[in-house]
Amino acid sequence: MATPARRTILCDLSALEGAEAETLDLLARLELAARRHECTLVLLHASPALRDLIAFVGLETVLRVEPGREAKEREDAVGVEEERQLGDPAV
Repeated sequence: MATPARRTILCDLSALEGAEAETLDLLARLELAARRHECTLVLLHASPALRDLIAFVGLETVLRVEPGREAKEREDAVGVEEERQLGDPAV
């Protein structure tokens, strides 16, 4: 008899401000509820502060945080020109 595939729950944390103990408590409870329902919880867009706090309290093996780019890497460079020679036409 085949076992059904686990469902994945994606939790976008991009709007979350700050990283506090209450936040970790909520995320740990959410992870526990997901496991009870045979689901996998994946945390998306966690801030560096939240990732650091998760690691500090030892939950990095329990809470699955998707590795991602820093916000500075995602932003487009506005008003920055490419370096060129003086005689080159503007791009």
